[in-house]
Amino acid sequence: MRLENHPILEFKRGKEIHYRFRGQDLVGYEGDTVASALHDAGVRVLSESAAKHRPRGLYCAIGNCSSCLMTVDGKPNVRVCVEPLKEGMEIEPQIGYQPYDITKVGKYKKSDKAGIVETDIVVVGGGPAGMCAALEAASHGLKVILAERNVKTGGQLVKQTHKFFGSEKQKAGTRGIDIAVELQQKLAEDPNITVWTDTTVLGYYPGNLIMAEHEKVVMGIQAKSVIISTGAFEKSLVFPNNDLPGIYGAGAVQTLMNQEGIKPGSHVLMVGAGNIGLIVSYQLLQAGVDVVAVVEAAPHFGGYEVHAQKLRRAGVPILTSHTVKYAFGKEQLEGAVICELDEKFRQIPGTEQEVKVDVMCIAVGLSPLIEMFSQAGCRLKFVPELGGHVPVIDEFQRTTVEGVYAAGDSGGIEEASSAMLTGRLAGLQAAQDMGACDNYDALHADYAEQLGLLRAGPGAAKIRNGLQKMREEV
Repeated sequence: MRLENHPILEFKRGKEIHYRFRGQDLVGYEGDTVASALHDAGVRVLSESAAKHRPRGLYCAIGNCSSCLMTVDGKPNVRVCVEPLKEGMEIEPQIGYQPYDITKVGKYKKSDKAGIVETDIVVVGGGPAGMCAALEAASHGLKVILAERNVKTGGQLVKQTHKFFGSEKQKAGTRGIDIAVELQQKLAEDPNITVWTDTTVLGYYPGNLIMAEHEKVVMGIQAKSVIISTGAFEKSLVFPNNDLPGIYGAGAVQTLMNQEGIKPGSHVLMVGAGNIGLIVSYQLLQAGVDVVAVVEAAPHFGGYEVHAQKLRRAGVPILTSHTVKYAFGKEQLEGAVICELDEKFRQIPGTEQEVKVDVMCIAVGLSPLIEMFSQAGCRLKFVPELGGHVPVIDEFQRTTVEGVYAAGDSGGIEEASSAMLTGRLAGLQAAQDMGACDNYDALHADYAEQLGLLRAGPGAAKIRNGLQKMREEV
């Protein structure tokens, strides 16, 4: 079901797009992804697992997992959560991962665009950190290529309808969606920045050579420095039937609601009461979706009190020391059983409650996307406070490999405001290390001070502890 009335967002449908799913004629709209169009048509089961033929549905909605692999126009293994809907598409579910039949989908053609392009800096990932890194480096006269796998930049900002905290310098009081538009405009206006969207970075090679698929051509980008801002992916939670269609990561729910204007369902159980869980719960309410409850395994919720109060005023219970015992449903989620936990996080028999929901939203944390750091040979360390394995970086965002920098959640999970500042610091330090920065000391002091203030509160103690552990390796 498409959202018609929203207190903040206005969704404008593009022209009608006609496509076929399992031989049935369906209609979507320009700007839809295949997954969002299918959701609007009531389709939740997108594929089946290979071994046990269990139904699979959308989970991450950012192209990181394999839950939405489908066959599109004869081509298997298409991640339909990021695949734009096109006129006349033939879409079919598939069983497991399928071999690629070159005779059905054709071959790539040779192009005069192929080859190696040179630039001062390549930024991998066009979310808040990547955009700020590119803008900062370009402001010092450096040529930058910003590579983003989605069809537009913005990352998670394009889904964030809430107003940011912090100071005026960190856009306090401004909604994430508006910050995204401002940064996108600045990127478009900067003559030193070339933005490559719909671009898949394939790998890092010695000497800061990046290989990428851009406009259906595999190209090399030879850079003097590389800033990796690939972001993070959502963690899951282990319980029986946790793979049923209708169980989503929190980011996928935000994508459907706030970006594509699709209601994920009617009744939602939110799992996780950190800032993401609380914020997305309120956004669900704004979209007219019933939030049955928020369950949190810890004895106290981890998000800001202001977000929790909004939910309480709306009558949404926040159940701490609770977890999901199991989910149930035939082809898709029909409900779940929750239960209480003791002080050692063990389930307490006899406390089970059944809730009827068609959506479960998992908001139990993020893990950094570190594959490129690993390819580059950067030293990695497991730091739970920062989300898992992270590259070892110094206070200047430099990794242990010369010319490779980290920005945003790929270097440790924090809030979006911190991600933007680490992007600024990475772009600044890359410029300084290349001898292109005239006012380095003042700018570094400013950005470092802002970042320090964001990390100063009691709620950021985990971040500070994580950074201390990680930097013991520097």
